[in-house]
Amino acid sequence: MKQTANPAESAEIRETLGIDGPGARRRGRRRWLLWGAVAVAAVVVLLAWRARRGGDAGVYRTEPVRRGDLTVTVTATGELEPVNQVEVGTEISGIIETVAVDYNDPVRVGQMLARINTDKLNAQVLQARAALEVAEARLLESQATVLEATNELARLRHVRELSDGKVPSQHELDASEAKRKRAEAEEVSARAQITEARATLDAVETDLAKATIRAPIDGIVLNRQVEIGQTVAAAFQTPVLFTLAEDLTRMELAVDVDEADVGRVAVGQRATFTVDAYPERTFAARVVEVRFAPETVEGVVTYETLLSVDNSDLLLRPGMTATADVIVETVDDAVLVANAALRFTPPEPEIRPRRIGGILPPPPGASVRQPAEVPDEGASPRVWVLREGKPVPIELIVGATDGEMTEVASGEVEPGLELLVDFDDGED
Repeated sequence: MKQTANPAESAEIRETLGIDGPGARRRGRRRWLLWGAVAVAAVVVLLAWRARRGGDAGVYRTEPVRRGDLTVTVTATGELEPVNQVEVGTEISGIIETVAVDYNDPVRVGQMLARINTDKLNAQVLQARAALEVAEARLLESQATVLEATNELARLRHVRELSDGKVPSQHELDASEAKRKRAEAEEVSARAQITEARATLDAVETDLAKATIRAPIDGIVLNRQVEIGQTVAAAFQTPVLFTLAEDLTRMELAVDVDEADVGRVAVGQRATFTVDAYPERTFAARVVEVRFAPETVEGVVTYETLLSVDNSDLLLRPGMTATADVIVETVDDAVLVANAALRFTPPEPEIRPRRIGGILPPPPGASVRQPAEVPDEGASPRVWVLREGKPVPIELIVGATDGEMTEVASGEVEPGLELLVDFDDGED
């Protein structure tokens, strides 16, 4: 049988156990006060730590002074080109009858590349030969006339001699003399006509020979711009039919060197370059010409420089874009410092106001930074080292640089000395 507890007895038991009553409420308030004090203390400690960290803490990154070789280069971009590239055209007009080569075909000097239809030229050759034969016949005729006139003049002179000057008359002798001279003039004219006819024949035969387009050099066909049946017209401008490269095992790299760097580039200097087709490979080259003619593009002045390239393996192709590094200076066994160390300036020191009550940190923004020390214009380069926890400058005299490291010509630095290159205050 279930018994029901007396309410008075239950209240007495809870009070005895401390579950209810005034004592339990006092203990709860004490616990809340204790936790509040702990939270306030934690906040104070956190703020103090942050204040110290913002004002004094930080991590310097360093790079050691090194000893080694330094290579100074000038970088320029350009295109690869064959050493000798020839555009083959035609001097005569007509219809392309034969195309004998295609892209990448090797060719030899004199090899036929294409042929133009020669029906019209053949007819012109026959016509010119006929005109030459006519001129030669006229020469024979004029020579006979000269002979006839000469004989007639001789006969008249003999008769006059026999007649003691009575016959023929002087007028007849003069007429015969004039006839002989006209015959001689006709002979000279006939000879000139022969020369003209022969020249015309030679010109037509030359055009006939030019109807067969031949390779002027040994090489390879880079480009073909003609098809069978195509009509080419050479009346005003010679059309380009083929582009030949003489020898792709030797190529040139034409790069544009900036005017600020051209004074350091000279014939004979070594260079290396890369192309997009082989990004992991570096090719060797040598400067063979630095041209004086400037090229100005959008206000930038450059000078074309030619580099000789060995392409024995035929990996490189005309027109490839290349980035070249020309070695303009080398320094052996030099003391080197990182350029980041030369650019580094220590952070500005802070002046913090007194902490409130000696316990709480100053409010945000209460720190006042001192003006940074700015080197005088034209002052010597300097680097910084840590001594007794503070950055100290060292002035240097520097020499050549490759963009990452710089030669130390004079200064109180030794290999292994750690130089400041950056400061991390931990605030991201």
